[in-house]
Amino acid sequence: MADLIALSSKIIDEGYDDGSVGPLNRINHELSVLDDNIAMVEAFSHAVCFRTDAGLAVFDTSGAQGGGRVVSAIRQWTDSPFHTVVYTHGHVDHVGGSGFFAADAEKNGHPIRWVGHENVGKRFDRYTLTDGYNQAINERQFGAFKRRGYGIGADEGRFLPADAVRPGTTYQDSIDLKVGDLDLELVHARGETDDHTWAYLPEHKAICAGDFFIWNFPNCGNPQKVQRYPLEWAGAMRAMLERDVELFLPAHGLPIAGAGRIRKVLTDVAETLEKLVGDVLERMNGGLTLDHILHDVRVGPGVLEKPWMKPLYDEPEFVIRNIWRLYGGWWDGNPARLKPAPDAVVAAELARLAGGAEALAKAAQGHADAGDFRLACHLVEYAALAEPENLQVHGLRAEIYQARRNQETSLMAKGIFGTAANISKEKVDPTP
Repeated sequence: MADLIALSSKIIDEGYDDGSVGPLNRINHELSVLDDNIAMVEAFSHAVCFRTDAGLAVFDTSGAQGGGRVVSAIRQWTDSPFHTVVYTHGHVDHVGGSGFFAADAEKNGHPIRWVGHENVGKRFDRYTLTDGYNQAINERQFGAFKRRGYGIGADEGRFLPADAVRPGTTYQDSIDLKVGDLDLELVHARGETDDHTWAYLPEHKAICAGDFFIWNFPNCGNPQKVQRYPLEWAGAMRAMLERDVELFLPAHGLPIAGAGRIRKVLTDVAETLEKLVGDVLERMNGGLTLDHILHDVRVGPGVLEKPWMKPLYDEPEFVIRNIWRLYGGWWDGNPARLKPAPDAVVAAELARLAGGAEALAKAAQGHADAGDFRLACHLVEYAALAEPENLQVHGLRAEIYQARRNQETSLMAKGIFGTAANISKEKVDPTP
C-alpha cells in the first residue's frame, strides 16, 4: 500500500513529477488509511470514508464497475455501517456504484441517508433523456479504460445504472449535517457541473472536493458535455482556502496534506481559470471571433508543466470554447456558419475543385506529413464526406487521424480523433 500523502507531498514540494512516484490518478480499488478514522479507496472515482461513532460518512460511490470492489475494500477496513453517503455531484463515476452500497446496507439492516445537491436528481432525469448520446460519449471518452476493466457506465446497456440511488436529502446553497460525533458542512458551487458539492469537516480540518481538483488541468471545457462554469469554479477554490484546512481530499488523484501545499495547488487552479476568462472576455468585448480567440489566447507553458495542471484530460483550448459558449452563445462569429450548407455539399464542391476526393485526401496527407494536422484533418474529412465509400480516402483518413491522436495530450482529444481513425479503419477492413 502506497503512502499517498508522501507521494503528493514529494510532487508538490519538488514542483515536478519525474515519474518515480507512479501515476497520480490511480485505479486500483485499494483502501489507504490516511488517519485513524479516515480512509480513501482509489477508484474511478474514489470513495472517501470517515468513521464515526454512528457509522461511516462516505463521499461518492465510484462507478457501476467499481462500486462492488470499493465496498469490499471498505469492509476489509471496518464493518461499521454506512450511515451517510454524500454525492459530490451526479456524474456516473461518482453515483454509479451506489447500488452496491445500498445492497450492503440492506443486508446489514442499516438504512443509508443519501445526500446531494438538488440538481443531482435533475441530472439523473437528463441522463434518461439522453441515454444513447451519453453511451456514445462514454465510449469515445473512456473506451480505452473500459477495455482495461475500468469502465464507468452500467453493464446493462444503459448509461446511468438502474439501481443508482437518488439523494433523499437535498439542499440548495449549503447544509450542515451530523453523522454521530462528526460535523459535515456541505457547500454548493457550480464548476465542472451545476450540482457540485464540496464539504468541510472541521474536526479533521479536511475538505472533500469532488472534481474541483483532479490532478490535471481543470475539466472545464469538455467538448462533448454540457456547460461548465470557470469563474464560479475559481470562486469555489478561493472559498475552500478561507477554511482552516490541513487535509484535502479530491475524488480523483492523490490526497494532499499541509495548508501551504493545498493553497499552492488551489491557487494555481483559481488563477488560471480567472485569467482564461479575463483574456477571452477582453477579446470578445473587442469584437473578435471565436476563431481568432482560439488561436490567440494561451496558458503559459510553465503552468501546464506543473504535475497538477497538465492538460492530460481536458485542455485550455476546450475551456476557451466553453467560455465563449457561456458568455456568447453558440454562433462563433463567422457569418458563413450561421446558417451553413450541409457539410457533405461543401465537401463535394471542394473535392470537385481539387480534382476529386482522392486528390483532396492526398493534399491532406501532405499537410499531415508537414505537421499541420489541423489543416490536414479539415481536408481529409471533406474528402471522406465527398466520397464516403472511397476506401483509399478512408485509408488516408485513418492514418491522419491516428497520427493526430498520437500527438495529442488530452484524453478527450485522443478519444475523438482515435474514434475517427477507427471508423475509417473499419471501412477499409471490416474484419473483426
